[in-house]
Amino acid sequence: MTRPNIIFIVADDLGYADLGCYGGRDAPFGRVSPVLDGLAANGLKLTQGYSNSPVCSPTRFAMITARYQYRLRGAAEEPINSKSRGSATLGLPTEHPTLPSLLKDSGYKTALIGKWHLGYPPSFGPLRSGYEEFFGPMSGGVDYFTHCDSAGRHDLWYGEEEHKDDEGYLTDVLSKRAVDYVERMARQDAPFFLSLHYTAPHWPWETRDDADKAPLVKDNLFDLSGGNIHVYRRMIHHMDEGIGWIMAALEKHGMADNTLVVFTSDNGGERFSDNWPLVGGKMDLTEGGIRVPWIAHWPKVIAKGGESTQLCMTMDWSATMLDAAGVKADAEYPLDGVSLMPVLKDATQTFRRPLHWRMNHRGQEAMRDGDWKYLKVDGNEYLFNIPADERERANLGKKEPQRLEAMRAQWQAWNATMPAIPADATVSLGYSVKDMPQR
Repeated sequence: MTRPNIIFIVADDLGYADLGCYGGRDAPFGRVSPVLDGLAANGLKLTQGYSNSPVCSPTRFAMITARYQYRLRGAAEEPINSKSRGSATLGLPTEHPTLPSLLKDSGYKTALIGKWHLGYPPSFGPLRSGYEEFFGPMSGGVDYFTHCDSAGRHDLWYGEEEHKDDEGYLTDVLSKRAVDYVERMARQDAPFFLSLHYTAPHWPWETRDDADKAPLVKDNLFDLSGGNIHVYRRMIHHMDEGIGWIMAALEKHGMADNTLVVFTSDNGGERFSDNWPLVGGKMDLTEGGIRVPWIAHWPKVIAKGGESTQLCMTMDWSATMLDAAGVKADAEYPLDGVSLMPVLKDATQTFRRPLHWRMNHRGQEAMRDGDWKYLKVDGNEYLFNIPADERERANLGKKEPQRLEAMRAQWQAWNATMPAIPADATVSLGYSVKDMPQR
């Protein structure tokens, strides 16, 4: 089979039930995510897919390396913040093989359009880690109209040159850039890998029609007194529309059948998201912070209408993309991610896949193995049967102490294989209970 094109679409802070195909409600303007719902209906939807972390930059380390992020110092930041600008340690080491570098070395064209958030030049950057083209912000969050970061610095780049020519609503700018890339790749003989990493629906809370709000949030992009569910859902809809433009470009050039399109979020939802039936959100190792939408569309391989309960996490998709392209990992950097190609070919296939997490924030630990989840938060231990109790309300630790002990021991054995959390690692919280009540 001809090697597929690959488009890896990542939303930012999208909740588990924000999309219609995951149970999300319609908005007053209609369906929030008709394009993504269509991709799920014509492809594969996974209901037990997780992010590698409940916060953005650590997940992105795992996503680009197909390895547990804890192996790299920069990923210990929760998340990398603007104070790391100029750091030579807080970023993705350029010598580390990556998903784009391995694909590029095998003949793929590679590009990142959208959010990087893995360290700043001159020590780090997309062009230094396997991407041939880059257009987007380097930091974690920017205003949708001024394209400035939380410190007020302009943060939209073409390669490593500051770029101020693309004015307008950032979600649309990124979507149009992605369409242009597909159009250009249609004239190439080589397959392409496009990372399309939106900032939507991350704060600040601005729709396509809210340019007048930009001056009001420039000093605090967390937009703590702004936003509502209506603005938030419109932001998702704008992203969904852009994905529709990209799918139309693939269809136009006859590339849709042999293009693997994967969609997910870098972590669970933030303050306006819908995570039902899950609890918690960004920064939490409860289900709402790490279980995210996972959609795969590849008509040449994936049958329509598939739904899978296979446990998986972000780095497994990176391993899957390498497998789909017939590319081997670097022997010196073995993957922690596991290929999901058997599941793509047959949605009824499942295999055992233990998953592990840890967070400096609140001393959190978690492990999912089959139906069971071990969780530790603020020194308190919990044991949940997730299919029976997705809201994690019925702690079975005292009823099944041996299982709790065994899962704790499994987590500790895994953790012993990872570097310890550095003493100088930082946790950056944008708001607290002083700003809004606790979940």
